Amino acid sequence: MISAVSLTMRYGEKTLFENVSVKFRSGNRYGLIGANGSGKSTFMKILSGQLEASAGEVALDTGCTMGFLRQDHNTFDDQSVIDTVYQGNELLWKLHLEREHLYTAAELTPEEDERIAHIEDEYGEAGGYTMETDAAKMLDGLGLPEDKREEPMATLPAGLKLRVLLARVLFGTPDVLLLDEPTNHLDMASRDWLETFLQGYTGTVIVISHDRYFLNAVPTHIADLDYQQMRMFTGNYDDFMTTNAMLMEKRSRENATKEKRIDELRSFINRFAANASKARQATSRQKELEKIEVDKMKPSSRVSPYIRFESANRLGDRVFEFDNVGKAFDEKLYENFSATIGPGEKVAIIGGNGVGKTTLLRMMCGELKPDTGSVSRGETVELSVFPQEAMTVLESGKKAIDWLSKFCTDEQQKETELRSAMGRMLFKGEAVFKPCEVLSGGEKARLITAAMIMQQGNVLALDEPTNHLDLESIESLNYGLSLFDNTVIFVSHDREFISSLATRILDIRDGQIVDYPGTLKEYEAWKTKQNRK
Repeated sequence: MISAVSLTMRYGEKTLFENVSVKFRSGNRYGLIGANGSGKSTFMKILSGQLEASAGEVALDTGCTMGFLRQDHNTFDDQSVIDTVYQGNELLWKLHLEREHLYTAAELTPEEDERIAHIEDEYGEAGGYTMETDAAKMLDGLGLPEDKREEPMATLPAGLKLRVLLARVLFGTPDVLLLDEPTNHLDMASRDWLETFLQGYTGTVIVISHDRYFLNAVPTHIADLDYQQMRMFTGNYDDFMTTNAMLMEKRSRENATKEKRIDELRSFINRFAANASKARQATSRQKELEKIEVDKMKPSSRVSPYIRFESANRLGDRVFEFDNVGKAFDEKLYENFSATIGPGEKVAIIGGNGVGKTTLLRMMCGELKPDTGSVSRGETVELSVFPQEAMTVLESGKKAIDWLSKFCTDEQQKETELRSAMGRMLFKGEAVFKPCEVLSGGEKARLITAAMIMQQGNVLALDEPTNHLDLESIESLNYGLSLFDNTVIFVSHDREFISSLATRILDIRDGQIVDYPGTLKEYEAWKTKQNRK
């Protein structure tokens, strides 16, 4: 078990959380949630010992081991992938190195000779005889290609490094496991594997995630960091949402009842305080008034942007046509793909990492050309695009509001239109003047979303739009897209996002594109049936 005792964290005059005391018990899995900037990652770093709190302490039960998902991607660049994973289990790695030395040394000391007789038992008990198989299963589950496992970490892109670091901390099987955004850069298959792995984990798990499906599948409890406090709820994310709504409604009703009684008491006191015959009653009511306390809550850090997409011009019957499309880079991605996408469809492009999802979307947007065949779009199509990498469209050195100004349609109302658009995307006060390159991932995503709204395109193309958004922003984007009448095409690994939006699935796998006219749930049921044949 790990406990936080009266934890407080301040940066200058800003307080992230104050006097937080909470226990995380063995065998439970906790989803740590809260708005961007509420202090989730900071709290996790304090638990792991990477940061020191302004006040309070962290208590770890005697004998408990703790592991956390590292964010320092370059620390192990001189190590091979497989050795980096092995090192997650410190005891086993130490025994492994000692055993290697004992069996390869040209000469042994008498002490080393005696040690050989005992090390095999220790090595076996620590899991040495299955370490290669166990590590391989983890790397398979997390989608790391087999031919990469003996390569130095330095040769891997950031996304694959994160998978190795995730495998490393899981391989150590610590009693307390701390994971900050472990699903980043994972495709749907790897997320499914991780969910199953964590569901069977016997220690304490504390995980930060913005993936709603993951937060429903994994946690047994939700730790909500809001109002500068932490509240604990039993159940998954949906359970939390239901319980929290009920508590807020109850608190609101209680406050309304108290405020009504306060008004009644004040009215009586003001009316009869000077009346001698009513003086005793007025005094009694004054005492009652002094005892009533309205529950004054600190302002919530949880706010949602307002996202609504509208089209300036009508979309015709022809949106996109693929005619025998093929594409390859170092190796073939897919070939002979033909399809027609019409108005009103919400198309999810899914598949593993590196299979060509972004490539397909970029061909639709006219940014890439197919190697064979053609991709054409209707004459009425007006695209609004959300790219995977924000800085491919944002401009370094330019203030956020200045970059957004080029999407204004009404010069006379430019200032009002810009302030309104940025306000709906949660840019307040001086935040609108931040240079684009210093914006957080969530701010960049919301700024690009504001531009898309102002463009009023009749076809929306989005490449992993939920990656840097908090839960409130994801839900707002999800709802805004569900209300959009015209065509939406998006790449995503977020199962909840796909399930709630997609009316058609393009699944890229095994060098081909499977075109399924239905929801994700229907597609997966169809796929299961096909696999049984």
